Amino acid sequence: MNKKIYLDNAATTKTRPEVVEAMLPYFTELYGNPSSVYEFASQNKKTVNEARDLIAKSLNAQTQDIYFTAGGSESDNWALKATAEAYKEKGNHIITSKIEHHAILHTCEWLKKQGFEISYIDVDENGILKLDELKKAIRPTTILISIMFANNEIGTMQPVKEIGEIAKENDIIFHTDAVQAYGQVPIDVEELHIDMLSASGHKLNGPKGIGFLYIRKGLKLSSYVHGGGQERHRRAGTENVPGIVGLGKAAQIAIETMEERTKEEIRLRDLLIERVLKEVPYTRLNGDRTKRLPNNANFSFQFIEGESLLIMLDMKNICGSSGSACTSGSLDPSHVLLAIGLPHEIAHGSLRLTLSHETTEEEINYTVENIREIVDKLRSMSPLYEDYLKKNHIEID
Repeated sequence: MNKKIYLDNAATTKTRPEVVEAMLPYFTELYGNPSSVYEFASQNKKTVNEARDLIAKSLNAQTQDIYFTAGGSESDNWALKATAEAYKEKGNHIITSKIEHHAILHTCEWLKKQGFEISYIDVDENGILKLDELKKAIRPTTILISIMFANNEIGTMQPVKEIGEIAKENDIIFHTDAVQAYGQVPIDVEELHIDMLSASGHKLNGPKGIGFLYIRKGLKLSSYVHGGGQERHRRAGTENVPGIVGLGKAAQIAIETMEERTKEEIRLRDLLIERVLKEVPYTRLNGDRTKRLPNNANFSFQFIEGESLLIMLDMKNICGSSGSACTSGSLDPSHVLLAIGLPHEIAHGSLRLTLSHETTEEEINYTVENIREIVDKLRSMSPLYEDYLKKNHIEID
């Protein structure tokens, strides 16, 4: 197959043509600064608020509770740092999980240096948070629980409603990193008792460099970026109007197409999982079999290195990843895979494939065939695999 098969949509997605079309006028024709008073510019303020309203409705939130940011990492940083600063008189304890995105984990490391105490909750072998441990970790000084909606590597969906209920019962703020989930699964912040939520445009076929943070009305979070009165005095800086327009359009399409789109993604995802597990021995699926994102499949192949598999797949025009794009190039195995109990040698042989609305059954079948051939080739060169076969008296076909 000559065309590029892109199966790394958890890292980033292709911007939809409709999104690009919606953005273009705001670069060259409608370029006014929304903070200016004249009509030419003030029209853009209305456009920004229309996108804000659309996103709010998609979450069952209030329009004024949506704040635009530069993306998921900024939203995560803002949620944690501003909460820590605003509620430090109440307490200095924050709860998160061991499988969070590094935007959360590294922020927690920074907060620890500022005197805050962090509890990292374990997950089970499928990556689902242990709710009993969460309950036990709560202290009188706990001010924030931050647990991701769905994991970016293994796709596992967390029991967000139960977590939200625990937080509400204990009068603790609940933040969720929904960067992978927003636009893929329905989210109702009222039903799920979510106080803050992070999302990013480039994960749902929108532009890069734009995202938002939902902050429930009543939370006394301070400004994160100082310098002006934008975003209701909470995030200074001239609004990224083209990006906001693109995010709004992408969100609109994602919500409108969600049911039909994800149904097909699940069908192809399950085909991918079933074929790989059936046709490639000594392979395991990482993450929960059903409580996972519609487009995510993550495998570990024994006796091979994931990086070699990725390189050889790339030679076949197949784009995948071994985990989070934010840690690409790291020699360390995924912290997520280690947290679910995989030994280092198996965690190193991981492959994440994430589908989109453009993925076809032909592409899935081509990918499986190449995975099977490449894994066989890599194992044929592995002394560990040879020793395993000899030790267990297994003959190679």
